[in-house]
Amino acid sequence: MKKVALTFLSVLFLVNASSYYTIEHIEGKTVAITDGDTFKLLTQDSTLVRVRVANIDCPERKQPFYQKAKQFTSQEIFDKRVKLEVIKKDRYGRLVALVKYDDSLDLSQELLKNGFAWHYLKYSKDSVLQDLHDEARKNKVGLWQDPHAMAPWEWRSSKRKSK
Repeated sequence: MKKVALTFLSVLFLVNASSYYTIEHIEGKTVAITDGDTFKLLTQDSTLVRVRVANIDCPERKQPFYQKAKQFTSQEIFDKRVKLEVIKKDRYGRLVALVKYDDSLDLSQELLKNGFAWHYLKYSKDSVLQDLHDEARKNKVGLWQDPHAMAPWEWRSSKRKSK
């Protein structure tokens, strides 16, 4: 019985752990920028996929710095070849992925470093991302110029409650 329980716990751990690891590598060309953390990618086999940048959250459409975050993402990856490390598919069918471009840049890190995103602690415990978030905030970079900057998940929640 002990052996069965141990096997079950091991399988359960592996299933949970796998949700944090890359499940697929995809390369392609960025053909549209939806917002600061979402874009469309044309894969090497000519499939169009929607991508959600992992571990961060950019301002929503009606929030301050929305347009600047979208513009930053566009400047960084639009019409460029990028590499995805897909973590999962979200409830909207988007690929949630780490996005690499220009040989070594990570889009999540660059958005945080330039003050156009929050580190999404609900989904990530990455200390490098948190350090970049904290540094941008301390130096009032990008959206951190606004002393009342509201995280997108809080903003979305407040909009749902007001309905």
